[in-house]
Amino acid sequence: MRLARLGSTGDEIPVVQQDGTSYDLRPVTARIDRDFFASDGVERVRAALAAGELPVLEGADGLRVGAPIDEPTKIVCIGLNYRDHAEETHAEIPAEPVVFMKDPSTIVGPNDTVYIPKKSVKTDWEVELGVVIGRTARYLDSPADAADVIAGYVLSHDVSEREFQIERGGQWDKGKSCETFNPLGPWLLTADEVPDAQQLGLRLSVNGVVRQDGSSANQIFDVAYVVWYLSQFMVLRPGDLINTGTPAGVAMGMPDQPYLRDGDVVELSIDGLGSARQRFVQA
Repeated sequence: MRLARLGSTGDEIPVVQQDGTSYDLRPVTARIDRDFFASDGVERVRAALAAGELPVLEGADGLRVGAPIDEPTKIVCIGLNYRDHAEETHAEIPAEPVVFMKDPSTIVGPNDTVYIPKKSVKTDWEVELGVVIGRTARYLDSPADAADVIAGYVLSHDVSEREFQIERGGQWDKGKSCETFNPLGPWLLTADEVPDAQQLGLRLSVNGVVRQDGSSANQIFDVAYVVWYLSQFMVLRPGDLINTGTPAGVAMGMPDQPYLRDGDVVELSIDGLGSARQRFVQA
């Protein structure tokens, strides 16, 4: 199933999309948030859809597309998780996942404006496979247990300010948590419709020029391992988002370092998870 949220910022309507039609989820839930996932929301939607209990949302095609999930408790990110990306940035291949956090309020819709921070000189792009947690996960016994706690997958853009991240005290969160720095969506695809999360193509272009064209097959630590690993250090809550890293092709790894400037347009996509388009505007 495709779960999405449509409408103006702060007033999004939850929907399930099937065969080009958006069905209103408000008879089932007001929000696609932590409470929704914790209360078996995905299964409740599946049952309501099968029973024909959901009305069509009229005019859905004309509505803004919001982020498909609402207010996760946290965003956990994995750095340097593609061998080619680590190599292009002259970083050592990590022996364990590199973990950092991102402010959940950075989440915006997939086609919303992204603001280049004041005094930024190195705003960069990163297309990423996002994993949404569906059940509480703590101290999972093995990576094989991860499948039971994953609700689905989403197209995520982990926008980064490299100077803030690397040159301003060595704290990555500063370069990751600027306003609007995590466009998300257009939809959440439930885990049952992703046969293999390690066989997804990821692409990103800037002003029509292809910059990233990779595959999740090249992750150093696969999705199941990442979820298991994180559960050893923190409790993963329903609705939490995990950004699983980016393939090669970021501005930081290029000789001319063509960082984003006012007016640039970034387009990105992942197989099965849709596409997004964001204009970057100086704050």
